Amino acid sequence: MRPVVISLALLTLSNVFMTFAWYAHLKELSHKPWVVAALVSWGIALFEYLLQVPANRIGHQVLSVPQLKIAQEVITLTVFVPFSVMYLKEPLKLDYLWAGLCLLGAVYFIFRSKWIGA
Repeated sequence: MRPVVISLALLTLSNVFMTFAWYAHLKELSHKPWVVAALVSWGIALFEYLLQVPANRIGHQVLSVPQLKIAQEVITLTVFVPFSVMYLKEPLKLDYLWAGLCLLGAVYFIFRSKWIGA
């Protein structure tokens, strides 16, 4: 399998753990002291790092650090929006579309040298 595909798959899985680590405590542990939420989140984040570190090392074989970062931001929005709407029951907003379009612009500018040799 190509390093880019492996990297993006691992980054996506990593981001699922990250999103739960960062935001699930708002729903599940809101009645607990913040330190409990922080420790639980830290435990979840360990799994994020166990996926994210190899993902970036594998991806860096063929992508630059800025390309990896922009890819991660796209993945973050792609994971966060459904999580926010379905798990946290936040309203779906048109602002997510505008943010996504801005990220498409970032993808274009950061990857254009790979695509058109600029």
